[in-house]
Amino acid sequence: MHIFLDESGNFTKHNHEEYFVIGSFTVGDPKRTAKDLRTFYGKYFPKKMRHQGEIKWSATGISDKLRLKTIRFISKLDVRIRYIYLLKSNIPMGYRTGNKFKDGLLYTNIVGELLDMYLPTVDEDFRLFCDQRRLSGMTKDEFKQIIKSRVLPKLPKNCIVQIEAVDSASKVNIQIADWISGALARYLEKGKLGNEYHAILRANMLGEGKELFNLLSIPD
Repeated sequence: MHIFLDESGNFTKHNHEEYFVIGSFTVGDPKRTAKDLRTFYGKYFPKKMRHQGEIKWSATGISDKLRLKTIRFISKLDVRIRYIYLLKSNIPMGYRTGNKFKDGLLYTNIVGELLDMYLPTVDEDFRLFCDQRRLSGMTKDEFKQIIKSRVLPKLPKNCIVQIEAVDSASKVNIQIADWISGALARYLEKGKLGNEYHAILRANMLGEGKELFNLLSIPD
């Protein structure tokens, strides 16, 4: 199993985004999806963008029409999507220090909760690829070890486990995850064409998105 994930949003309070979203997917042939997206970039994106190492959902110079076309294309790549999200205003005090979030601890827990949606599994090859991001209070190796320790009990004995934080410019499938998370964030934020993006990706979703820290789900 190869899982690719990326996030939309950050934990900073001083921006317009209410949600933090991590989108992820699995696919049978990662090399094919990466090649197909590169071909799509070369055929449909503006000439000045076609040869960039990375094209993000949030990049300027992309029209709404092209964003819709890209999401439709991704939906046809046989990607199987799971996603997790939270309202930043619901983040518990345990993840806060004064006016700042303990983003290393928080991000690691969110990724762990997302991976729980894929587990347990009988697959004997488990590989996770996520975009590099700065995790305050935690090293990259600590992140990898925590995630590995969390998933191992739910994997077959002698399963191959790989946890990697890589540059999305060199891993095109993470760019696909970026587009998925960006589209789903637009839907959650009730932004322009958000419902259309969600409707396009709905058939690729393995169940509903998982909301963390939903105050309505906490018993009295």
